[in-house]
Formats: sequence, C-alpha cells, structure tokens
Amino acid sequence: MPQLTPAQARVINPVLTSIAQGYQNSEMIGSALFPQVAVGTRAGNIITFGKESFMQYADLARAPGSATKRVQFGYSGAPFALVDYSLEGSLPIEVLQEGLASDKGFSIDGAQIALKSVQDIMALRLEIAQATLATTAANYGSSNKVTLSGTSQWSDFSGTSNPVAVVETAKDSIRQQTGKRPNVMVIGAQVFKALIQHPVIIDRVKYTGRDVPTVELLSALFGVRVVVGDGIKSTDAGVFSDVWGKHAVLAYTETSPLAAMGTPTFGYTYNLGGYPLVEEPYYERNSKTWYFPVTRAEAPVIAGATAGYLITNAVA
Repeated sequence: MPQLTPAQARVINPVLTSIAQGYQNSEMIGSALFPQVAVGTRAGNIITFGKESFMQYADLARAPGSATKRVQFGYSGAPFALVDYSLEGSLPIEVLQEGLASDKGFSIDGAQIALKSVQDIMALRLEIAQATLATTAANYGSSNKVTLSGTSQWSDFSGTSNPVAVVETAKDSIRQQTGKRPNVMVIGAQVFKALIQHPVIIDRVKYTGRDVPTVELLSALFGVRVVVGDGIKSTDAGVFSDVWGKHAVLAYTETSPLAAMGTPTFGYTYNLGGYPLVEEPYYERNSKTWYFPVTRAEAPVIAGATAGYLITNAVA
C-alpha cells in the first residue's frame, strides 16, 4: 500500500492558516474593548480583576528583616468555555483565471477571496457577541451604568442634554474604582450621528475651524479614544439593525494583543492558540468547486467590570 506524502497527510494548511490568522476586518471594532489573547485550552476560569489589581498600594516600605508585602493580580473567577465555529469558503473553478491557477487547481489569490468571505462572516458573529456582552446592563454594577431617557438623551437638542457631563461622570466613576481613567469609548453609529449635531459639542469645537465634529475631535473633547461601531446585522427576515445599538461604553482596556491573561483590563477575547485555522482544501466534483474549511475557537469575556461604564439608550 503506498505511503501518504506529508502534503497528503497534512490536515491543516499552514499557508492558508497564516492568511486567516493575519486577516483583520477594519469595520469590526469589538477588539477595542475585548483585545484577543491566546489560551491553551478550550475551557478554564476567567482571570478576573478587582480594584486591587488596578490601584497603587501605599506603604510599600519594609524594615530590615521584616516580611515583604505580597499582592496577587487577578484571581480565578467565573468559568469560560470557548466555542468552535466552522464555516467553509467556496471557490468555483469558473471564477479562477487560468493564468493564476496552480497545479493544485486553485491559486492563493483565489483562496484568499474564499477565506475573506468566511472571515467577514465570522468577524461579524464575534462583533455581535462582543457588543451584546458590552451593552448588557446586568454585567455592570449600579455605579457603572446609566440609562438615559427623554430630554437627557443626546438626540434631544433642546438644551437639557449634555453628553460631555455624562461622559465625565462615567470617566470619574471608573477612575474612583480603579485609579485609572478610561482610554476608549465605543459608540454606536446612531450615537455618533447625534453627537456631531449636538449643540454642546458644536459649541465646544467651533473654534477649531471645523464645521462638523470628527471622531478625532470627539476623542480630544472627551479625553478618550472614540471608536464608532458601524457594523450592521440582519435577521433571517432581512430586518437590519446596528450591532452596537444606541449605546456608549467607556472602559480602561489594554488594546494591544497580550501574551498572557495577566494585565488588568475591562475585557478580553479568549482565542485558542493557533486559531483560526484552515484545513486542507478539498475539491468536490459534483459542484466543481474547491472548499476551504475554516475554524475559530473564541469567547469574549469581561475581566474587570469596574473598569467599564455603560450608557444605555444614549439616543432615542
């Protein structure tokens, strides 16, 4: 019986897996609140951070021969479980250009097209999960959330609503509980639309020479990096809505990818090490199509709820 070659025996395609891991959808902004961090297992306990993980301790001096003070950053909290999500990208042979096709029957360019479509779908799924987690009021303490209504909503331009005051209250709440000011503010597209028309905002930026406030001006005004969620989702019936709704979330978060789950921050997206991965493509003769199976294993989690603040129904 003939032996399989290494290429034939390989289950995971390293080149296509590398392409999938390096892909980023610029329209998805959930990583601003939940940066990805690799974990070695599909289940475990969330490394949770209390206020002691964020704040500086007093009286660290020690007398000769005395015991050294100890502190533990983070503790094992609620359990988490990564979920595997799999989807196959398709590449019909009719769309392949003969000059690009390799001896394998498909080109890397063609594979990237198929993988991009899959990654876009999976990225939106993760974005929805992150937005749902971040905008669920039950995930926050009473001092870390507010629900606006009526004339207090930022879409009310009658003169009684004040976005700057609300944001400053949120910033101070996080600072008082963690010793750190929030460094990011995620807002829904409808919230952004209201803010750039709000009289209070217009009055604050009128001396900048800009007729319309920009994301950069809002960031300077609020003192945090403002990120706008433009993602759209649809029901099976074709009803469209904004992924980030009509809410705003402020948080202190480590926005760079981390090598370990050991830095105090609002949230993480736990991602199984080495994922997403792409299995070896296979050809189906009946449909005359190459298929590229992609699998992701991930779960967003809140690690330090006191480092976040939710403004529900910021606009009507």
